[in-house]
This record gives sequence, C-alpha cells and structure tokens, in this order.
Amino acid sequence: MATKMSIAQPLDRSSQQRTKAWRVATSIGVSFKYAAAGVTYAFNTQRNFRIHCVMGTLAITIGALLHLTGVEMAVICIVSGLVLTLELLNTAIESVVDLTVGQTYHELAKIAKDCAAGAVLISAFASVLVGLCLVVPKVLVLFAH
Repeated sequence: MATKMSIAQPLDRSSQQRTKAWRVATSIGVSFKYAAAGVTYAFNTQRNFRIHCVMGTLAITIGALLHLTGVEMAVICIVSGLVLTLELLNTAIESVVDLTVGQTYHELAKIAKDCAAGAVLISAFASVLVGLCLVVPKVLVLFAH
C-alpha cells in the first residue's frame, strides 16, 4: 500500500510516479519529442506563430546579408526567439483557459487571454524596434555610397 509523502520528506525521483500526469517523459529524448510536438502544433494551427517564424527568418537573413556583427546577429536571434516563445506561451494559456471555461464567457478568462496576447504584441513591437536600430544604419551606409 502506498503511503502519502509529507512535505518534509525528500522526493525520490527514481521511484516517484506522477499519478495525475497524462504522460511523463521517460528520457531527455522523449522530453524533446514533446517540446517538438508543441512547436509543431503551434506552427500548424497558429497563423501568428507562422508569421513570426517568417519575420524572424527574414530578419536573420537581412542581418546576414548586411554583414551584421556577431553580437548584432545574436540580438536579432534573441528577440526573434523571445517573440516565438511568448507566442507559444500565449497558445498554451489560451488552451488552458478554453479547457477551463469551455464555451462559456468569463471576464477573467478574457483578461488572461488578452494579457497573454498583449505580451506577444509588446515583444513583437520591441523586436521590430531592435531590428530597425540594427538594420537602418547599415542600409543608410549602403545607399550613401
């Protein structure tokens, strides 16, 4: 018979089972598989995620064509990754909210979804500003000659 663990007892990760988990990753490879499934789901179902992927790829390509420095390219990669990350979190939050409230309207559900979408919007605006700060000076130099 299983005994309940008290808060004071240390967790034995090798034998502990997550009874309420749908599936538990049995290895790092399986963890990567689940993560890839999440990214694939977002890419296949979320128009904005696809738009952000295209824009990030475009920004990186333009940066490479303009011979941005390694640090400048790293900044573009970081802000592009941040936008994609927040889009994934937005999708997750929307899914959990929908699971919770179903087809009913709830003001708190609206707030959660709107705030998550707002986080993506702010990160997208910030990434555009970063891109402009890094690309415009290089383009001006190209057209000045």
